[in-house]
Amino acid sequence: MAQVPGESRMIGVCIPAHNEQNDIGLCLAAIARAASHPDLLDERVKTVVVLDACTDLTDQVVRAWPVTRLNKNYRNVGLARAAGARYLLASGARWLAFTDADTVVSDAWLVHQLSLRASVVCGTVSIANWACDGPHAARAQASFLAHYQDRDGHRHVHGANLGMDALVYQRLGGFDSLACSEDQALVDKLERAGVTIAWTALPRVVTSARLYSRVEGGFATALRQAWVAD
Repeated sequence: MAQVPGESRMIGVCIPAHNEQNDIGLCLAAIARAASHPDLLDERVKTVVVLDACTDLTDQVVRAWPVTRLNKNYRNVGLARAAGARYLLASGARWLAFTDADTVVSDAWLVHQLSLRASVVCGTVSIANWACDGPHAARAQASFLAHYQDRDGHRHVHGANLGMDALVYQRLGGFDSLACSEDQALVDKLERAGVTIAWTALPRVVTSARLYSRVEGGFATALRQAWVAD
């Protein structure tokens, strides 16, 4: 997957968003920095935000950025990611990178994904802050850090830090229409197919520690478990 100077190729970035007016500006600013990294050798990066049943000002915030907006009414993250991927594939993407609207990627996020020369890259996440856990913040943080493996060889799957070869994605059918764990289901499918997966801590992202999201059973639910039983 090494970049060849002068070759016409494109990296696609897909971001599903449901009522993310407070966070998506920082997300898109980080994507813009990652897309302009000199080690990409001027390869074009196309970003699509899938506005899924947004009722706040997310669309207005996104309009300020040079990205494609897809307005959908799925209320389903699997369908939203799949729609964004279809658009990017039709646009000629050779690599698909996925993140979330409440996530800030590192400047070298795309460079590091491509540098691993794998068909699939599963990265880890760091937590921005634990303030939203209130009085349970210290316990929630300790519980997360005790069980989470932020290192190479981990086995975590996050839609906030996921990348894959476009042809592999297309060949194996992409995301299923799941309201939760669509990222895990796709990686499981790819693993069963025997594709090369990099379980890595190299591509860095920082995501929110919010405890409630539009789906039950996802990352927010996992973060809540440290204090719900209190």
